[in-house]
Amino acid sequence: MSFKELSIMSDKKGTVLFYPYIPTKSLKILKKTLSTRWIGQGPMVDKFEKKFSDIFLDGKECVSTGSGTDALHLAYLLAGIKKDDEVITPVFTCTATNIPLLYIGAKIKFADVDPKTMNICVKSIKRLITKKTKAIICVHYGGIPCDMSKIRMIAKKHKIKVIEDAAQAIGGEYKNKKIGTISDFTVFSFQAIKHITTGDGGMLCIKDSKLIDAAKRMRWFGIDRKKKQLGVWENDVKEIGYKYQLTDLGASIGYQGLLDFKKILAHRIRIYNTYLKNLSKNPNITCVHDYDKNKKTAAWLFTILTKKKDYIQKKLREKNIETNQVHFRNDKYSIFKNFAKGQKFKNMDKIEDQYLVLPIHTKVSIKNAEYICKLINSLI
Repeated sequence: MSFKELSIMSDKKGTVLFYPYIPTKSLKILKKTLSTRWIGQGPMVDKFEKKFSDIFLDGKECVSTGSGTDALHLAYLLAGIKKDDEVITPVFTCTATNIPLLYIGAKIKFADVDPKTMNICVKSIKRLITKKTKAIICVHYGGIPCDMSKIRMIAKKHKIKVIEDAAQAIGGEYKNKKIGTISDFTVFSFQAIKHITTGDGGMLCIKDSKLIDAAKRMRWFGIDRKKKQLGVWENDVKEIGYKYQLTDLGASIGYQGLLDFKKILAHRIRIYNTYLKNLSKNPNITCVHDYDKNKKTAAWLFTILTKKKDYIQKKLREKNIETNQVHFRNDKYSIFKNFAKGQKFKNMDKIEDQYLVLPIHTKVSIKNAEYICKLINSLI
């Protein structure tokens, strides 16, 4: 079997690339929820939203959803993106960033990456701006914040919205501001392997508080749920809504993760810094990292660039250490190919076969990380 055919590794075998964080106390909270009448969207969702807001948004109201993709779709609709509007988005990201734009019928304009961080390239954004541009979507790859000041300056000049896909960046900061408090819209993910998980789920953060009620209606068929629960059934449906809500079951799983978040993030940063310290001096490796002190990483991924990527991946797997690439350049997917015609992505072309993601989660110890570094440094 060639290494390219390697399947997902069992966690019973060695150090896996990802592992969900579900604290033992979550089971107690979940059991309590199961004993109530509320297992769909109910009081536990409200409690989860309030705690998230207090920790990450300085108390500003937010709207939970059934997934990060749901939250992105709502953000795009609330930003006023319509059919044939142009939206600038990174060519390298999870497909979830861009698929909702296909739902809407928007015209995707792919931007190249910054090879230093694998985030969207600011110079590329500037080249893509036209009179039809409606929004810029920036993705904080691996938890490293994008160059938000430069991106927001471009957006302000052209009077367009900035939407942050912060699925990987919960806990990240830019110029002492928490990710989620900076742009018009910010979206987080609670998918199984994110910092905090609700099984699957998302959070939509909106700068304009006037849009909160619309977001809440749109996540539940366009119906004003508060009025309905008060017994007011004859209320109009003004927006086309969806079934995009988080459930109390999911919120119960994730609530303890919110309480434990400082501990989770501190551990991930220790692992991240262990990799950075031990691999950054290897001349055959470039660590994907931003040394800008204005940026505080959320340490969801640690990525290296090396021409020996295939060799390292194969050798680490032989030692029962799982590594892999995360995401794939979107212009190579059939559903997006019409949006990339005639475009060149010089930086993406250069690094697409060089990047490799190392394990970083609560099951990885400092000792594990040091051992992985020792192996890699012995190989190249």
